[in-house]
Amino acid sequence: MRFRTGVVVGATGYLTARAAVQRLRGRLLAALVARYEAKLDQVVRRLTAKAETGGPLIKGALAGARALAEGKSPVRAVLSAAWAAFKAVLAGIFGRRKKIKQTAIVEEIDIGAPRRLVYDQWTRFQDFPTFMKKVISVEQPSEEKLNWKAKIFWSSRTWESTIIEQRPDEHIVWRSKAPKGHVDGSVSFHEVAPDMTRVLLVLEYHPKGLFERTGNLWRAQGRRARLELKNFRRHVMTESLSHPEEIQGWRGEIRDSRVVTAPQNTS
Repeated sequence: MRFRTGVVVGATGYLTARAAVQRLRGRLLAALVARYEAKLDQVVRRLTAKAETGGPLIKGALAGARALAEGKSPVRAVLSAAWAAFKAVLAGIFGRRKKIKQTAIVEEIDIGAPRRLVYDQWTRFQDFPTFMKKVISVEQPSEEKLNWKAKIFWSSRTWESTIIEQRPDEHIVWRSKAPKGHVDGSVSFHEVAPDMTRVLLVLEYHPKGLFERTGNLWRAQGRRARLELKNFRRHVMTESLSHPEEIQGWRGEIRDSRVVTAPQNTS
């Protein structure tokens, strides 16, 4: 009996001691975590103060420290730091001026078709996604309003355009607005010969977003406008010319963003 009692007492003491050690370990761990979080909070505060005037490395370190403070893994913290540093480098290249420099784009193309047919096909804006590579959709809630959606790198952008002047067979002038940059411009139609039309496209590109500024550095918008004009010419030459009687364009007139002349019956 004494032996069994001793074993029970010994086991109880062992379990009690083990529980005490675990509690102590938990307290020490909690203290270490609290100390680590306090130091990390100090680091974040210090880096935040320096990041206002610091370079890409400071901004990257701040992003990494914040990621760790939010409980993210070290790998994700490193990725956050690298991405923040990269954006800071781009910001340094492009500059953070209040007024962003616009880009002027001027392109022209000759199309072997009558001016009226070329103009009518251009006014069918909802056909653009069928032959323009980067245009996803075009909605026209009214004669002077257009809602666009297009691809920008692996992302997409939307914007609203307002036609401020439109004269049949002559020109279309528009202004746009969007949170990630916009494009203002005009397109005019010039008869070179009865079956040859020159299309002149003039754009003012105002970039704002990261992708837009990066593309602006590479002059990607000018190359894209040139390519889309070629796509338009291919569509006119291969589709519109084969059934010109089916191409019913909008032939009204717009001045100061208002329809002043109703479209005529083209039948």
